[in-house]
Amino acid sequence: MQRERVADDIYVFTSERYAQVTAGAVITSEGAVLIDTLLYPDETRQIKQFVEGRLGCSVRYVVNTHYHADHTYGTYLFPGATVIAHARCAELLEQRGRASLAQAQAALPELAEVRLVIPHLLIKETPFSLTLGNKTLLLWHTLGHSPDSIVCLAREDRVLFAADTVMALPYFIDGDYDDFLNALERLQHNNFENIVQGHGEVILRGEIDEKLRSDIAYLRALRKHVEVALTKADPQAYLRSVDIEQCGKSRILLNGTAQQLHQDNLFALFERIRQASQPVETN
Repeated sequence: MQRERVADDIYVFTSERYAQVTAGAVITSEGAVLIDTLLYPDETRQIKQFVEGRLGCSVRYVVNTHYHADHTYGTYLFPGATVIAHARCAELLEQRGRASLAQAQAALPELAEVRLVIPHLLIKETPFSLTLGNKTLLLWHTLGHSPDSIVCLAREDRVLFAADTVMALPYFIDGDYDDFLNALERLQHNNFENIVQGHGEVILRGEIDEKLRSDIAYLRALRKHVEVALTKADPQAYLRSVDIEQCGKSRILLNGTAQQLHQDNLFALFERIRQASQPVETN
């Protein structure tokens, strides 16, 4: 696991084991707030050891930005913390999380001890404000990557934990294309100091505008290619021919998994547009 200090009281932890997924810690005068945890227990334990052991700061809150395993599986290691998430996160953990965890534990013995934690403090309306000591965090709902996604702004430092609303490659298989595009557009022109991506490197102040423009352009390029595919005799063959570079991104992102994620995006968007265009049957 890699650790980076992005402000005096803010640290970012990046997994070296799974898809460069990130977690964060905001250190306050009255304890710490964690933004997500990591997939594998050994890496989340390193976060716990650093925050509670080295810094001597108890973890008071854990924010689950969404229900996906790579952001929530380490939550159980902080039994004394209040877990905060969107209300939809709790629903999705109940509906999908238990079965998903059982499958993961069958495949990966090192996850045997992981316990699913249903969030305690559920956000139904945003923005939601959390003040602890000398820090205030603002959380708001950003549909797109998943139905329950939230982002978290450390207000005093202007550091945005964007979770998977901003990652090396936009990915909306579990969410909605239009919502994702809208979420990225709303993040523009907000004078953030840094954006912590859900996967990938921290985006610095001077890089933020270009990063958001690039992600928006990528999503718009996807739609153009899907619209072309809908006119083809063999749309699937056309979509398979559309490389990620044709949409302005690099296949080396996320340790080389970006091309497959890109293809997933193309086919998911194609299917949703195709289904939406089908005539509605009436009796």
